[in-house]
Amino acid sequence: MAEALLGTKCSSSSSISHLSPNFHLFPTNIKRSQHLIHGNFSPNSRIRREAASLEGAKTAPAQIKKPKNRYEMVNLTTWLLQQEQAGNIDAELAIVLSSISLACKQIASLLQRSSIVNITGTQGTVNIQGEDQKKLDVISNELFCNCLRSSGRTGIIASEEEDVPVAVEETYSGNYIVVFDPIDGSANIDIALTTGSIFGIYGPDQQCLVDMDDDSTIDQAREKCIVSVCQPGSNLVAAGYCLYSSSVVYTLSVGNGVYAFTLDPAYGEFVLTHEDIKIPKAGRIYSFNEGNYDLWDEKLQSYLDHLKQPGPNGKPYSGRYIGCLVGEIHRMLLYGGIYGNPKNKNSKNGNLRLLYECAPMSYIIEQAGGKATDGNQRILEIMPEQIHQRTPIFIGSPEEIEKLEKYLD
Repeated sequence: MAEALLGTKCSSSSSISHLSPNFHLFPTNIKRSQHLIHGNFSPNSRIRREAASLEGAKTAPAQIKKPKNRYEMVNLTTWLLQQEQAGNIDAELAIVLSSISLACKQIASLLQRSSIVNITGTQGTVNIQGEDQKKLDVISNELFCNCLRSSGRTGIIASEEEDVPVAVEETYSGNYIVVFDPIDGSANIDIALTTGSIFGIYGPDQQCLVDMDDDSTIDQAREKCIVSVCQPGSNLVAAGYCLYSSSVVYTLSVGNGVYAFTLDPAYGEFVLTHEDIKIPKAGRIYSFNEGNYDLWDEKLQSYLDHLKQPGPNGKPYSGRYIGCLVGEIHRMLLYGGIYGNPKNKNSKNGNLRLLYECAPMSYIIEQAGGKATDGNQRILEIMPEQIHQRTPIFIGSPEEIEKLEKYLD
């Protein structure tokens, strides 16, 4: 447990007893009546104020507000323990969330030194989605898997970079199922732009263990793993992301709101900086890859055209596109707006993965009071049929999603 830092706040007092008789608290050319109005310096006014305060003390209940110590910090470990004590999570889930935070710290450190230690660029391999893997895609995936295995509380691991879910070895296995995208926005790595990690955690299920001594059971065990992982987002017990940018921000929800922790490099600790985040009901920012505009259907095009028209304040919406889902969601949580990655003529099912990206982010947004849809139904209600299933997604402030739905109907 990290120990609390203690400090003494110094204050200085000054005395006017040494001032010369010629010293005036106010310029002499100001009338005394102005002193009484603005300064309330008369003895009678002071008596009236004291009497009023005493009367108020009799009628109002005493409220003693504890002064906040400017050195007081709540780190992630302390917060997880508090959640466990409150019955929001169990000890095993606290360990899993802590192990993910360790993986995020390691990835953040690698990203900061990626150009120096020559781990930028492509790995020369292709993942199951047919995408060229970056070196840090592969390394980050290993870091995530190792941290989750060593936690001793994870039964099944499913990664965007793996062909099939991985059953943790029997000597380490736990109950929780963790799905994750180790590096979101990896195309931004080589130019030092925003990237992130996304994760979702499903509740305890029958452990999926592969008996490597019996080849006949391997396919059956893998099939069992896939069935266990393919759950709708409504079954999530926790989800979150880690933003790697000018700050490293670990944001998560365990079903009772959204909380963000910023990595303090001086201590190597994630410190609570955003408590119970609520997304604005509306926003004036939209984020779509408008390079695909001509590939979208006419209803969606009409919606985008509407956003570009001047609003009540005479200004249109502001278009922002980071190319990293984590960055888009983080900005949206704080400022509001809408993000869309719709289907198009070339991608009938959209581009983002349901399990690793859309479901966890939709869980976070809904916990903050927002909405997420594929254009027809709530993202969290979609039952995955495949591990790497893709889906269109529109996500953001509730009023902005409702406005979009009117155009899509």
